[in-house]
Amino acid sequence: MSELMIEGRNPVIEAFRAGKEIDKLYVLDGCQDGPVNSIKREAKKHNVLIKYVNKERLDQLSTTGMHQGVIAEVAAYEYAEVEDMFALASKKGEDPFIIILDGIEDPHNLGAIIRTANQAGAHGVIIPKNRACGLTATVARTSAGALNYVPVAKVTNISQTIEELKSKGMWFVCADMKGTVMYDLNLKGSIGLVIGNEGEGVGRLVKEKCDMVASIPMKGDIDSLNASVSCGILAYEIVRQRLIK
Repeated sequence: MSELMIEGRNPVIEAFRAGKEIDKLYVLDGCQDGPVNSIKREAKKHNVLIKYVNKERLDQLSTTGMHQGVIAEVAAYEYAEVEDMFALASKKGEDPFIIILDGIEDPHNLGAIIRTANQAGAHGVIIPKNRACGLTATVARTSAGALNYVPVAKVTNISQTIEELKSKGMWFVCADMKGTVMYDLNLKGSIGLVIGNEGEGVGRLVKEKCDMVASIPMKGDIDSLNASVSCGILAYEIVRQRLIK
């Protein structure tokens, strides 16, 4: 399966008008003609990330050779709503458990996290609209089918979303090397697990919204773990605590 790309001015504008879920728009840097400006307006209206690239990059992405300066990357799966996650938790008779990703950029990491979310019983995954990977075909492949079962929602502002979920009774824990060892935290109840960007971790504003900061005890010689591995370890500490009666 290749990434889902729509190439050319008319196909891209029609994709927007048809309501297709577009994750990213690649536009020839410096191109200012009418049709391309119309496409950019549509992208901004739908909060789609626009990446300005050179012709060589567009040629590299293109499979048809007829991109006309614009290529849209379409989501491989439909996005869910955050409400769907609460509905799923309610249906299962469980406290909500949601994983929030603050800027995961690697599709293999995102796919692996969605796979872990399914196995750990999380009711959904929330990702940001900008500066992060969306539901590409690579993510779908790496999730090994878990995308069929795990709702994934895309939000404009992670900090604001955390605030909204707090008003619904959720508590939030984020991963950070300087936090409290995870075994010493109470991770029961309605919980959101926040995992940060591969290089920079959880952003300052998002971390300030979290109720707890958890660290994973590490005995090795390097100072960090892969984001999807960190997510798996913390998710299963939440699972462990939920199993204790």
